[in-house]
Amino acid sequence: MNTLSYKTVSANKDTVNKEWVIVDAEGATLGRLATLVASTLRGKHKTNFTPHVDCGDNVVVINAGKVSLSGNKWDDKEYVRHTGYPGGQRITTAKDLLKKNPIGLVEEAVKGMLPKNRLGRALYKNMHVYAGPSHPHEAQKPKKLEL
Repeated sequence: MNTLSYKTVSANKDTVNKEWVIVDAEGATLGRLATLVASTLRGKHKTNFTPHVDCGDNVVVINAGKVSLSGNKWDDKEYVRHTGYPGGQRITTAKDLLKKNPIGLVEEAVKGMLPKNRLGRALYKNMHVYAGPSHPHEAQKPKKLEL
């Protein structure tokens, strides 16, 4: 028996094969879309996944303004932030956030599913979200990823 074939492969920055992927968010449920994008950014779908290395793909999300939520979440789902001043808590509903910043709705959902450390911040930079169908990443020839 050849024991060398049973070695565990641990990816590093030099051996990782990063690709470009495009996801169409039109009609997609926000949570299911965010789960797919976060998993792809992390690289969990690859055989050489290593938890402490950025081995995921670059993801382009288009039509972020046409994402959907189920039930009464457009009115009930709240996004809370704080200005840093006393009494500075600000609450925004999903409907208001979609009108003001449709990209922020998708970015917030995906960011919450990434690790809260240096690696998570690096992975977040590999995501590019656009409200409409056009994007400037045609030169990278992204592959289409279905939900």
